[in-house]
Amino acid sequence: MSESDHIAAAPLEESGAANPIMDDETRLRPEFVDKVLDAVETGDDETARRLVAPLHPADVADLIELAARDEREGLVKALAGIVDADVLAEMNEYVREGLLDELEPQQVADIAGQLETDDAVALIEDLDEDEQQAVLERMEPDDRAAVEEALGYPEESAGRLMQRDVCAVPEHWKVGQVIDYLRSTQELPDDFWEVFVVNPNHHPVGTCKLSLILRTPRTTPVTEIMQGEQTLIPVDMDQEDVALRFQKYALVSAAVVDEAGRLVGMITVDDIVHIIQEEAGEDVLLLAGVGDEGDINEPVALTVRRRLFWLVINLGTAIVAASVVSLFQVEIGRYAVLAVLMPIVAGMGGNAGTQTLAVAVRALATNQLTESNTLRAFARELKIALANGLSLGVLIGTGAALIFSYPLLGLVIGAAMVINNLAAGLGGILVPVTLDRFRIDPAVSSAVFVTTITDVTGFFSFLGLAALVGLGR
Repeated sequence: MSESDHIAAAPLEESGAANPIMDDETRLRPEFVDKVLDAVETGDDETARRLVAPLHPADVADLIELAARDEREGLVKALAGIVDADVLAEMNEYVREGLLDELEPQQVADIAGQLETDDAVALIEDLDEDEQQAVLERMEPDDRAAVEEALGYPEESAGRLMQRDVCAVPEHWKVGQVIDYLRSTQELPDDFWEVFVVNPNHHPVGTCKLSLILRTPRTTPVTEIMQGEQTLIPVDMDQEDVALRFQKYALVSAAVVDEAGRLVGMITVDDIVHIIQEEAGEDVLLLAGVGDEGDINEPVALTVRRRLFWLVINLGTAIVAASVVSLFQVEIGRYAVLAVLMPIVAGMGGNAGTQTLAVAVRALATNQLTESNTLRAFARELKIALANGLSLGVLIGTGAALIFSYPLLGLVIGAAMVINNLAAGLGGILVPVTLDRFRIDPAVSSAVFVTTITDVTGFFSFLGLAALVGLGR
């Protein structure tokens, strides 16, 4: 079924009738999902296939992911002929792994052979080593060589991400030769937007947009219309850096070169969209302390291990904060209100630190925060922290003084709020910048350090000031 068939199959919103398959946010409607699963459960596979046939491969993948784990195998069998390589390429990796486990190596090899190299690599790379080898042995020699070469590159690198099929022409050709080549050659990428121009050593020297080629006389040399300046992607570049280059220079595609500068593949913007989403989601999950692969389809045991690791670390930092509190047991025992108010100071500092941390991690990830402007960023965050701390300090200080009829208490908690907000602002940017300088992902462990800083500073400043001025005596 063609892309136009998929589009035409869904009722048009313009007709005024509600789409029975998709809601306004292009999500499958629950009643549609239930209808398909009910048909499968009753053995009416024909109805299930008829309902699912109009869907785009990405929507078929969503349908399978929405089914319960014990329903997926039956659903996939009922949709034989519809669940193809394109559907598997769009599928969540945990769901896909579960389905691939049910297939024979030859079946997996056949599916991989229908995909672009980058999608085939994504399909195979998560298999166990023995399973990988069994699948590779059953692939066509050319496909196997391309996948094995890709697997030889580091994970999450341009080498894993790129397509091997590229459209490249010699720099001495004329436009007419390029057009004839495009029309007569079968081994070209399915989708491409520009032609790469290479020298005799196969080094890219420029690019030509297809639209420009079609509008140029046949006798014009390619070198006269090509764009010499281009963004080249080293084959070992991290995929996050690749995504940043696409975003910064508004690229549609880019050439990938090896260590010798030879053209070995290309990366297109449709692959980068997935990477941007993946990297952004990964940073959010890391900041939340649930690992870098948090997913609702992830096995429960794996999720428990990942979350427990960070919870244990947080338990250790909580003990450190508690030990600070224990230093002031006499003051707390003499004036119990301190125990009531001290979580406010620590909690507000933690929230302020999280705000600064989120901004700093994003700025580092998008190259907005570099060595050139680090000092300005520090000064900016300290100004913000001071302003927020003074505002919150006045509010909580005034409230505490009025509620407890004790102006000195209001002054102490207000001062502690200012101190802790300054610590939160400083820690929120200092921690991720320091980790980044040491080549450690700032999203991984920054939150643990910042929380510890704000808890310890909050408790120590509030209780220490209270002891210093002799509150409750």
